[in-house]
Amino acid sequence: MRSSPSTFGRDTGLQVRMISTIFLLGAVYVVLMAAVVASGIGIGAAVVIAGGLFFVQLFASDKLAMHAMHAKVVSPQEAPQLHALVERLCIQANLPKPKVALAQTSVPNAFAIGRSRKSATVCATTGILELLEPHELEGVMAHELAHVQHRDMMIMTIASFFASIAAFILQWGFLLGGNNRDSPGILPLIAISFAVYAVSFLLLRMLSRYREFAADRGAAVITGRPSALASALMKISGSMSRVPQRDLRAASEMNAFFILPASPRSSIASLFATHPPLDKRIAALARLESQLQSRPPGDLPPARGYRELTRRG
Repeated sequence: MRSSPSTFGRDTGLQVRMISTIFLLGAVYVVLMAAVVASGIGIGAAVVIAGGLFFVQLFASDKLAMHAMHAKVVSPQEAPQLHALVERLCIQANLPKPKVALAQTSVPNAFAIGRSRKSATVCATTGILELLEPHELEGVMAHELAHVQHRDMMIMTIASFFASIAAFILQWGFLLGGNNRDSPGILPLIAISFAVYAVSFLLLRMLSRYREFAADRGAAVITGRPSALASALMKISGSMSRVPQRDLRAASEMNAFFILPASPRSSIASLFATHPPLDKRIAALARLESQLQSRPPGDLPPARGYRELTRRG
């Protein structure tokens, strides 16, 4: 019941949401830069700050993420089974094989990072390797490869840049504008920066939640076993409460990129969560399992049908 390479394509709904998010964030960013110039900081300083932060965000974010997780790219000799699993899934999905990494942590999780398919890295933690059965791990890694296929990691990286700029101004706005006596005032800039940060935060959360639904579907299409991913998600969620709190706190910076947030339970309102509720993901996978079982081999439900399933939960 696995897919052929030609059946694993784009999720139109995700593509539309990614483009819309970048467009809307770009629009509010233009307003923010206009406010920066009007505040008296100057266009030169604004360009230098924005350019520097964008460069770091785009070209160093994957390295920073790997460092934060104490992750290391491993060779096929160091992790033969994980490499073999990823290679098999890449052939199934018609994807170039990304770099494979391991993170030495008890937090059971996985993530994908990188600017493009060619520069992508998929990472599993030692905790998830110890927790899951092979078929469950296959579902998890297929989920991460779906992120690579959709290129949503790059969009998340670029989108988070706008929030980073606004956060930077919120933290350092008084310092940057305080010595300029001709400045009409820094307070309007702080207010606009706060509004931009709030808009960026909400747009990123909405995109992040939808991309998880899309990657769940992608994993189901690649493996043909939505139930394996559902089982993995339940195991990961159930084991979080047994992970030491210091490990969860250390990993929490990567929550937006993990397959599940590094927390024992949902303590934040769903509006601010980086992931959709687990029960909705499980229900959507169960419905997709039924669809796959009722169709001839190779005849997979379209992405639109899966999006409709996510709305029913």
